[in-house]
Amino acid sequence: MSTLETPLKKELGDRTANALGKAFGMESVGDLLRHYPRRYVVRGELSDIAELAELPEGEEATVLAEISAVNLRRASGRTILEVVVTDGSAKLWLTFFNQPWREKELRVGRTGMFAGKIGSFNGKRQLSHPDYQLIPDGNDVDEAVAGFAGKFLPVYPSASKLPSWKVAQCVEIVLDGLEELPEHMTKELLKDLGYPDYTRAIREIHQPTSLDAAALARERLTFDEALLLQLLLAQRRAEYRTHSAISRRILPDGLVSKLESLLPFTLTDGQREVSKEIELDMQASYPMHRLLQGEVGSGKTVVALRAMLTVVDSGGQSVLLAPTEVLAQQHYKTIVKLLGPLAEAGTLDGSTDGTQVVLLTGSMSASAKREALAKIASGDAGIVIGTHALLSTGVEFKDLGLVVVDEQHRFGVEQRDALRSKAKVPPHVLVMTATPIPRTVAMTIFGDLEISTLRQLPSGRIPISTHVVPVLEKPHFLDRAWQRIKEEVAKGHQAYIVAPRITEGESEPEGMTDQDREIAKLLDAAADAETKVPMTSVEELAPRLATGPLKGLKIAPLHGRQSIELKEATMSAFAQGEIDVLVATTVIEVGVDVPNASMMVIMDGDRFGVSQLHQLRGRVGRGNVPGLCLLVSAVAEDSLAMERLNAVAGTLDGFELSRIDLDQRSEGDVLGKAQSGVRSHLRLLKVLRDEPLIEKARTVAIGIISLDPHLEKMPELARAVQALRQEEASTYMDKG
Repeated sequence: MSTLETPLKKELGDRTANALGKAFGMESVGDLLRHYPRRYVVRGELSDIAELAELPEGEEATVLAEISAVNLRRASGRTILEVVVTDGSAKLWLTFFNQPWREKELRVGRTGMFAGKIGSFNGKRQLSHPDYQLIPDGNDVDEAVAGFAGKFLPVYPSASKLPSWKVAQCVEIVLDGLEELPEHMTKELLKDLGYPDYTRAIREIHQPTSLDAAALARERLTFDEALLLQLLLAQRRAEYRTHSAISRRILPDGLVSKLESLLPFTLTDGQREVSKEIELDMQASYPMHRLLQGEVGSGKTVVALRAMLTVVDSGGQSVLLAPTEVLAQQHYKTIVKLLGPLAEAGTLDGSTDGTQVVLLTGSMSASAKREALAKIASGDAGIVIGTHALLSTGVEFKDLGLVVVDEQHRFGVEQRDALRSKAKVPPHVLVMTATPIPRTVAMTIFGDLEISTLRQLPSGRIPISTHVVPVLEKPHFLDRAWQRIKEEVAKGHQAYIVAPRITEGESEPEGMTDQDREIAKLLDAAADAETKVPMTSVEELAPRLATGPLKGLKIAPLHGRQSIELKEATMSAFAQGEIDVLVATTVIEVGVDVPNASMMVIMDGDRFGVSQLHQLRGRVGRGNVPGLCLLVSAVAEDSLAMERLNAVAGTLDGFELSRIDLDQRSEGDVLGKAQSGVRSHLRLLKVLRDEPLIEKARTVAIGIISLDPHLEKMPELARAVQALRQEEASTYMDKG
C-alpha cells in the first residue's frame, strides 16, 4: 500500500516516474494525485457503427464490437496501428499513433468496447486514440458493458510525451494501491460543511461515480487550499498579537501637528479616517500590521509620514522601504519637501523640534553610506528611506519603531520580516500599495494584515482623459499625438513618452515581472504573427522624435541602466521644467510627481499590464490642468490586447481595472512575491471565481485559531499548515 509520500518510482517504475518528473515536476504519489483533471468526458450509451455515419465529427461515441483486422505500419517516421472493428452493422477504423505495443492485446477475434471522438479519414469513419476495454473470454458481456458505458473519463493537463490517457493510467495504478489518507478536518467540521472525507474526495475527483460527486470533491479540495492558506494567515495575525510593542501616541503639540500646519493643503476625509485607524493601531501594546492601499494620487505618502512622525515624537525611528532607487529618491525628496525645516534638525536652518531624513541605496558612494549608517545607528535620523540596501547586515537602528513598506507586492513576507528583525522591540508595520486590490485577493495575499483603503482623491484633482491610438488601422492618429504634445508644451506644460524597452533587440520590456511575462504569452498566442511589430525602445525613439515630429523641444531619455547620477539629474531637470518631454521606460511608474506634466503617450500599450497602465497614467494630471493619456498600439481592433486597452481607457476606477487584470493572469502571478511559497499549493483555487469559498474558509480559519491557536487538537491540519509555512520560507531562501 502507498501513501502520499511514496515515491512514484516505487509505484510506476523508473521510466514512467522520470517522464512525470520531467513533464510536471512530480516526485511522489501526492504530486500525481494533486494533478487534477480539467474536465470529464462521459461515455455515452452504445451506438451501432452504422449510425456513426449520421453523427457529426467531434461527437463522442461508444461501440461494442469485435476486432476483424489489425495492421501495424510505419509512415513519416512514426508507427501507425490501424484496427478494424465490426458490430455486424458496419466497420469502424481505430487509429493509434506511436503505440505499437497495443498490437499485442488488440488481436483479431477479441471483443471490446471502444469510446472516442468521431473523425474521418479517406472517407472512412474512425476513432483516433480511443479509450477501450477488452472483454475477457467467457466474461458476461452485459456486465462489462454496464461498467464501461456511462463512465466518466478524466481529462488531465498533458504533455507531448504524456497525453491525458497516459496520466489517467498512472493515476489508476496509484489509486489501486492507495491506503486510507489522513484527514485534515474533524468529522464535525466535515458534516457542517457537507464535504466528503479526504480519501473519498481524492478518489471522486479522479474516478467520479457521477458529475455531482466530482463537483463536490473538487469543491472540498479547493476549500482545503483556501483553508490552509487562511489558517497560516490567521496564525500569523495571532502571533503578531503575542508580541509586545511600544505604544506610540501623537503628542498634542508634536511633529504631526507641526506638519499639518505646514501643508499647503488640507487632508481629505479619507486620509483622516485612515490616519485614525493607524493611530489606534499604534497605541496598542502589540505591533500594528496594516495594509494601506489607495488609488494613484490618493495621498498615501502623507498618511505614512504622519505615522512616521508619531514614532519620532516618542523618541523612535521610522524606515520606509521602496522597491527601486528612483522611487526611494522620490520619496526622500517628497518627504523632505513636506517637512521643510522639520527635516533639518541639527542644522542652522533647521527646527529644534524636527528630525533628520536619511536616504540609503545600493549605488551611493562608500562615504555617503558611512555617513547615513552613522546617523541611523545614533538615532539622529528619525526617518530613514531606502531600497533593499536597508536589509543588509551593516544597517543598525537605535530604536526602530515603524517599518513602512511601499509597493508591498514587489517584496516577500520574509523581506518585510528581515527589516522588522532590526528592531530591539517588535516595530509597527505599515505596508502600502498603489495597485488597487480586489477584496478576495487582499484576503489571500495580505490576509495577515488589517486593511485600510483610500479611494478619495484630493480636491481639485482633474480626471485624466485616456484614449487608444490604433496605429494599425489609423496610422495618422500617431502624427496627431505628436502634434498634441507640441501644443501642450506651447502652453507651458510637459509630457512623458513611455516605451517598453531600453534598446532595440531586447526581447522584453524593462522591469518585466512574472505576471507581465504571463500576459505577454497570452497576447503573443492570440496575435497574428504577421501583424507583430518590434517593441519601441527609448534609445531609438528619443533621437528620432528630437530630429523629427518633436524637433525644437527639449527631449531627454530616462531608463534603468543609466547611472544614478544621470537619472537624478534628468528627473531634477524635468521637475524644474528644464526638459519638455521625458522619453522613459517604466522607471517612472510609481512615485514620480511633476504637477506640470499634463500628457503621456504610452508606446506599445499592449505590452503592459492593465494595472501597470493605470499606474503610469497616474503620473499626469497631478496639477491644476487636465491630464491626457494616449495608449498607442499596433494590434488589431478585435484582439484581446485591444480589449484590455479599451478597458483602461473606459474607466479611472483602479479597483475595477484590477479585476480585469486579474482575470487575465495565472494564480501564481496573482500571488506574486507576497506569497511566493504558496504558488505550488494552489492547484484549484481561483481568487476571483472562488470568492464565496475564500470567505467561508476565512471564517472557519478564524474560528479554529481563536479556540486552538496552535492546532493542537487537529494534528493533521497543523502538519499541513506547517508544511505550507516551510514551503513559503524555503521558496524565499531559494531566491537567495
